[in-house]
Amino acid sequence: MPEFGSLLPSVVTPPPGPRSRALGDRLREVESRNVTFLSENFPVFWEAAAGSNVRDVDGNIYLDFTGAFGVALAGHAHPRIRAALEEQSARLIHGMGDVHPPELKLELLERLAGLSPWGETRGVLASSGSEAVEIALKTADLYTGRSGVLAFEGGYHGLTLGSLAVTGRDDFRSPFRGRLHDKVAFAPFPSQENSEGLGVAEGTEVAEVTLEEVERILAGNGPFDDPIGSVVIEPIQGRAGVRVPPPGFLSRLAELTRAAGALLVFDEIFTGFGRTGTLFALDHEDVVPDLLCVGKTLGGGLPLSACLGSHGVMDAWPESTGEALHTSTFLGHPLSCATALAFLAVLEEEALVSRAAALGGRMLKGLGQALVGVIPGVREVRGRGLLMGIEMGGGEGATVATAALARGLLVLPAGARGEVVEVAPPAVISEAQMDFGVECLIDAIRTVLTP
Repeated sequence: MPEFGSLLPSVVTPPPGPRSRALGDRLREVESRNVTFLSENFPVFWEAAAGSNVRDVDGNIYLDFTGAFGVALAGHAHPRIRAALEEQSARLIHGMGDVHPPELKLELLERLAGLSPWGETRGVLASSGSEAVEIALKTADLYTGRSGVLAFEGGYHGLTLGSLAVTGRDDFRSPFRGRLHDKVAFAPFPSQENSEGLGVAEGTEVAEVTLEEVERILAGNGPFDDPIGSVVIEPIQGRAGVRVPPPGFLSRLAELTRAAGALLVFDEIFTGFGRTGTLFALDHEDVVPDLLCVGKTLGGGLPLSACLGSHGVMDAWPESTGEALHTSTFLGHPLSCATALAFLAVLEEEALVSRAAALGGRMLKGLGQALVGVIPGVREVRGRGLLMGIEMGGGEGATVATAALARGLLVLPAGARGEVVEVAPPAVISEAQMDFGVECLIDAIRTVLTP
């Protein structure tokens, strides 16, 4: 008998059920209205999760194709990660990360250094992806002495002021434009045919246009006079709709960045640690950035992120004399460090990186064959590993997500217009769950696009 975690969906009450609706009404009274989207058919409130399953407060069991924003690569509540959390909570829950550090902080940094693309690595731990990006921007300022930044349209790097300044979404930026760093230039992000050749993309010509614009801005012909000190990019844009650059683009970008004396920052908060079928997305093109931001799945479900770089780059930070230039109360939090070490062990021992590559390739092919050229309105299926995007002609992503929810499947809309359905399931998903979820998603898309 399958256990919770490896079950197929079971919808006993049309979602959202009465308890979820009641909780939504209560939440509306106490939470800022800008945070949780509340409507007649959204959201459901989670009660429990394990493996690839989520159970809501009304007893519905869902198949999670979101990975909880990509966090649950090893599945929800993996037994080894949960055991590490329980064991550590009995020993030390909180430390003083930049004064009297817990031993686990050192162990995690050493483990991350061993996985990094540099021979000698230093890092700064943090709690959120936004903060990791903030640290990278500060590091680049210290190293280059330049305040200018080049980022990419559609990029999502977080919503704190520094990370928001390099996020290429005007809907997020415009209310706070007066508070944002005004030395950020944006270049277009090139799109590509996905790895299986499914669908039609804009082609390598877009990459050439982007690289010409990058070269122009790096040469000092951008919207401001300050020289560029850092180039910040997601090697695969996630929230923008799983946009994959053409082969060779990242390599050429690295060459141009270094020729201009700037630092290349890879935001791998979503793509890092196996999500795309390699340890880091940089491995697809064998490009080594100057700084690497990681997070999401790293904490095994707990808040944790890091900015990593080589000794030569990270030593732009001065040695602490008792006051750290960048720190936080929960830096190197013992519980997060314990679950991160457990996650990294699971990643290796259960071969989740190669599993993500194999399952993702199969899913990508199956979705592409069933959707592109078959269901009118589906433009492309693209992605790498267990990070995929299904692009439709309009803004149907949210409607598809609602239709999938009614069938017991969790997916998210993505893209600037909600034109993409984002798929990012756990790598521990069973083949039966994967096959069921793919068919369920195809049915939801067919229902929405061909009513």
